[in-house]
Amino acid sequence: MRAIRTTPRTAALLTAVLLGLSGCASIGYYWQSVSGHLQLMKAARPVDDWLQDSETPEKLRARLALTQQIRRFAVTELKLPDNASYQRYADLRRKAVVWNVSAAPEFSLTLHTWCFPVTGCVGYKGYFDEDEARAEADRLRAQGLEASVYGVPAYSTLGWMNWAGGDPLLNTFIGYPDGELARLIFHELAHQVVYAANDMDFNESFATAVERLGGARWLAAHGSPAAREEYAVYSQRRQQFRALTLRLRRELSEIYESKPVQAQERRAQAAMKNIAMQTFHTRYAALRESWGGYAGYDPWVARTNNASLGALAAYDELVPGFEALFVREGSDWPRFYDAVRRLAALPKAERHAALQTFTTTQNKETPHG
Repeated sequence: MRAIRTTPRTAALLTAVLLGLSGCASIGYYWQSVSGHLQLMKAARPVDDWLQDSETPEKLRARLALTQQIRRFAVTELKLPDNASYQRYADLRRKAVVWNVSAAPEFSLTLHTWCFPVTGCVGYKGYFDEDEARAEADRLRAQGLEASVYGVPAYSTLGWMNWAGGDPLLNTFIGYPDGELARLIFHELAHQVVYAANDMDFNESFATAVERLGGARWLAAHGSPAAREEYAVYSQRRQQFRALTLRLRRELSEIYESKPVQAQERRAQAAMKNIAMQTFHTRYAALRESWGGYAGYDPWVARTNNASLGALAAYDELVPGFEALFVREGSDWPRFYDAVRRLAALPKAERHAALQTFTTTQNKETPHG
């Protein structure tokens, strides 16, 4: 298999597809989306080529071989799509594939949204250039919004680009610990199974549920003792940090429930918000110390605001409902995916309510004590 050549026809087809996937707020944004993905495609080479290349570093060779084992597990055991995705690798020589911008009002955790033809409305806007993302964030702040810019290691083209080589493996995540690497691949492939337009929380929570359930199964079947131990440490930190941020989101939600009219009331609300944020930082410092000084969450904590909290919520809020649904469907992956597809066909409010019901029912059926 040869690397994809970028011909005028390929570029034209990609332009049409990406316009449908990402839309464009302007000609400039449209162009950076297309050109950025074209550069990624050109940089990608088949994994077999990397494995056979004598100049490929042994460490990279081992990681690439591992991804193919993970991919086979995804297809055979998790029943995720078997297509061109994750059979090529690209070294982009940068720390993130894209930088997302999210925004939210001063006293709300509800994300500002951008609406596109195929993906619908989402609570972020992606840029291949970090400076352009930060410029967009500045424009949003000038409108009175809180904004957050964060690099992401991977993104999904929802299966639309499999004709052109699919979504590639990237240097931005190839070095992840074994369990985290498996989770990421499972997460991104899950986006190719079910996608509900205009419902970021549903889509990301579904993919997160698949990565969590699938990651645990992959480690149990193929993870080394060292990989399982490393994953356990990562997982515990992640759970503790998410519990910390969930607590902050709930506290802020209570503060934001009131709609102050007078300036004095608004100042009081701002003061309560500041206290909640300061308390969060104090709690995080204590948690960080309990981790022996592990600083992996420091960058996120440093930019904590309504926008970053709102973006994080999309990956957490509905996960328990999906995990309960998986159990309800007998832990059978095809049945689970069919059930999720049926949910995706419902109106947004109904599908969210159903997931909440699954969570409540599961909690009642789970023995305690």
